[in-house]
Amino acid sequence: MKILDWYILKRYLGTFILMLLLFVPIGIIVNLAEKIDKILENEVPFVEVAAYYLDFTIYFANLLFPLFLFLSVIWFTSKLANNTEIIAFLSSGVSFWRFLRPYLIGATIVCIGALVMSMYLAPNASKGFNEFKYQYLKKGTEVKETSDVYRQINDDEYIYASNFQPKSKSARNFTLEHFEGNKLTFKLSASRLQYNEADSTYTLSNFDKRIIGEEGDQIFHERTLDTILPFEFDELTPVTYIAETLNYNELNDFIDQEARRGSGNMNRYLVVAYKRWSLPVSAFILTIIAVAVSSIKRRGGMGVNLALGISLAFIFIFFDKVFGTLAEQSTFSPLIAVWFPNVSFGILAIYLLFNAKR
Repeated sequence: MKILDWYILKRYLGTFILMLLLFVPIGIIVNLAEKIDKILENEVPFVEVAAYYLDFTIYFANLLFPLFLFLSVIWFTSKLANNTEIIAFLSSGVSFWRFLRPYLIGATIVCIGALVMSMYLAPNASKGFNEFKYQYLKKGTEVKETSDVYRQINDDEYIYASNFQPKSKSARNFTLEHFEGNKLTFKLSASRLQYNEADSTYTLSNFDKRIIGEEGDQIFHERTLDTILPFEFDELTPVTYIAETLNYNELNDFIDQEARRGSGNMNRYLVVAYKRWSLPVSAFILTIIAVAVSSIKRRGGMGVNLALGISLAFIFIFFDKVFGTLAEQSTFSPLIAVWFPNVSFGILAIYLLFNAKR
């Protein structure tokens, strides 16, 4: 690797790490100032608070690393431009594409690191972050799917309930249907289902069982019935942030399972899965845009480049959040929603790059 590559690559990675070291503590301080009253009120042990902010650091860095990377590249490239170092590089016979190479090497390193973090480290941090939040800061407010819950619990059986209550572990208007092939063989129904944690059984109120026969149906009725059913109550209504807490392999298995069960939160889970790949890729796109914007020496100096860069960064984040929310709350394609910011800004990157080259 040439001297030019090392010079720019050290600036690239060093400024990015410095940006993380500057902004992550600010995020921790702001979060602590906002949550300190709840922490003191609930007398949270110091060890748990320390573990929470370690998870918060990873969660926060993974969430906003594209913004930090973008600003760091604009910052040090603008300094190179203002010191006429870029003009010196290009005047010595180095092509603009050759000048861009160390940036792409740096983006590759950051992309690999971000990929490992988003696939394996960030999910574990997200789990600790969310569990602490809902245990101490937002008690009893975990969001779950509770109305008109329909699930396929195995290859042959389906359940439905009009109302699930995770806190009391109960359900209303419960039915279980058993099929053999495409033929319904029996159906269980109850006006109320109650899970008993002590012995992992279920109590069914106003219980009916209909066995489908070729010559006629058999119907059995009980006021109450204690029995075992082939599912775990908590697995039927997972918290909506569950996908964020699963590593790559676990998330793929979970999505397959929820697809078979007919989960109403499939788009939310798919958005999380696709972002595991799209955010690291954004390192390349934002790096190219940052170089194209800041490699030109402007009359207003570094301030103009930073203002333009910050505006583009917030537009990128706006697109990412809006389209992600749109996919989660509607039938809009999660794949299009997640990759639209990268595709649109990729086109912008190509345009700005050729414009900067000229």
